[in-house]
Amino acid sequence: MSMPSLDSTTLCIEKLVDKFEYEFEQPLLKEMCSVGKIKSFSEGDIIMDTGDILTHMPLVLSGSVKVMTEDSDGGELLLYYLEFGDTCAMTLSCCTKPSKSNIKAISESNAEIIFLPVQKMEEWMIKYHSWRSYVLESYNYRFKEMLESIDNLAFNNMEDRIFKYLREKVIVNKSPKLNITHAAIAAELNSSRVVISRLMKKLERDNKIIQNRNSVDVLDFH
Repeated sequence: MSMPSLDSTTLCIEKLVDKFEYEFEQPLLKEMCSVGKIKSFSEGDIIMDTGDILTHMPLVLSGSVKVMTEDSDGGELLLYYLEFGDTCAMTLSCCTKPSKSNIKAISESNAEIIFLPVQKMEEWMIKYHSWRSYVLESYNYRFKEMLESIDNLAFNNMEDRIFKYLREKVIVNKSPKLNITHAAIAAELNSSRVVISRLMKKLERDNKIIQNRNSVDVLDFH
């Protein structure tokens, strides 16, 4: 990957200072821009796929990203969302050397992400206090989120899982109206469309949602 031009580096620094001025030290922001690369994605773009070699870690500058895992039969399951200021804990675990990804990251909305070389992660942990705190806090937050996902799978019935999924999607998209189909919900929850359709009808009867063609209005999302 070629080094960014001076103009692009300057623009990058201005953007990162605007977003992370109170999160990271100025020298760290400059280093991020000297070795990183900002990319833009449209809704539905695959940012990272299962089996890809992880050479960079993503740091979300805008938009949202959903992180999925895949079972041996090819079924997918939503793990968590990434929003502004978030990174993927799965890539942090590979910070000492490039390795294969065991997750898929898909842009939930239009998004902008800066990709930072994994070789820098360990160096910055030692060099910058703010980076060390950020990485440890990210690990802790994602670990708690993973535990919640496991609890949701183990202890909640499918109806509860669907409604929790819809509420989280409302928060991420910042709108109670979700443009989504039963088939898409089934794919992300690793269920069948028939089961999802039946339970969505029940949620509608309970006045928790209103179903439209290829969209859902979530009424109770607090």
